[in-house]
Amino acid sequence: MSNKTDHLATERRDFIKHVATGAAALGLTMLTPPLKLSAAATNGNVSDADEWFNQLDKKGKHRIIFDAVTPNGMFPFAWPKIYQLTNGATGTDEKETGVVVVLRHETIPYAMQSSLWEKYKFGEFFKIDDPKTQKPSTRNMFWQPAPGDFKVPGVGEVEIGINQLQDHGIMFCVCNMAMTVLSAAAAQSMNMDATTVYNDWKSGVLPGIQIVPSGVWAVGRGQEHGCAYCYAS
Repeated sequence: MSNKTDHLATERRDFIKHVATGAAALGLTMLTPPLKLSAAATNGNVSDADEWFNQLDKKGKHRIIFDAVTPNGMFPFAWPKIYQLTNGATGTDEKETGVVVVLRHETIPYAMQSSLWEKYKFGEFFKIDDPKTQKPSTRNMFWQPAPGDFKVPGVGEVEIGINQLQDHGIMFCVCNMAMTVLSAAAAQSMNMDATTVYNDWKSGVLPGIQIVPSGVWAVGRGQEHGCAYCYAS
């Protein structure tokens, strides 16, 4: 347990250092525009976030929100599937479950199209390797995966692609604050305009994934709608 806790603490410190370095490089005058952009975005997709969460009120009493903070192989996507399967094993149909996955912090690239993974080198930026190549990924392996891409010992092939989970009623959202800050850091490292990069990331969000003001906002809303909390990474 101690080693696991130490590992998570180290990852979090490295991430905060990465963001802080990016913010320092941007400087306050350069960071202000993307933060204003985040606020302005509440007049767009983000403004629908409360209405999107209201869908949970039409679902059964078995509701849960998975807080996906750091990439950890297939786990952020396997746990929601396991929740539905094991509810089925105890007599609860998946239609009677309300499941939300919050992609925030370092998992936000999973909410975006593969073209952005290649363009912005998400695999390197977020330290995510492709299981097929064992190199920094240039694709979103959890969007429309090929048959057999994901297998679990003792279980076999599992369908845990985002689109596959959406087909079973699982809801996904992505943190706008993380998109705002990290797109600005990426823009600085690539000598690009922060607003342009943010808009590119926003336009590349996958179908059916709701942009929310922040991941912690979404965790709070989920619990207000009766969701149990589960750390999914």
